[in-house]
Amino acid sequence: MIRYAKFVIPALALAAILVVLMVNLSSALVYFNTPSEVSQRQASDERLRLGGRVVPGSVVVGDGTVAFDVEDCDFSVAVVHTGVPPQLFQEGIGVVLEGAWTGVAFTSDTMLVKHDEQYRSDYEDYDEDKHACSTA
Repeated sequence: MIRYAKFVIPALALAAILVVLMVNLSSALVYFNTPSEVSQRQASDERLRLGGRVVPGSVVVGDGTVAFDVEDCDFSVAVVHTGVPPQLFQEGIGVVLEGAWTGVAFTSDTMLVKHDEQYRSDYEDYDEDKHACSTA
């Protein structure tokens, strides 16, 4: 019996810790909806996230707002964002917006933009070898 207790007690403790972690982590996850999913929802004040690509030619900058369309492969949704958009915001870029669906447009106050990790210099004569951080 002692031999089994040395295995069972730590195994039960580990299982309890994993269950607590899984419950807490699953409640912390926030998923985003596609424009197709949002368009099928009823209008409400419930906060949700919308993810998609900014439709080229749809961006209209107003006084303190930016209006544009976000699309997935099937559908596009009108968006009215209140506040200053991130500096990397542009047409054709992926965005995740947090706000509410009014039934006609998605109103947001938080915007995240998708970008790559590549830095491109504006200078044609920039010598990367001369300005490298390491010699390796």
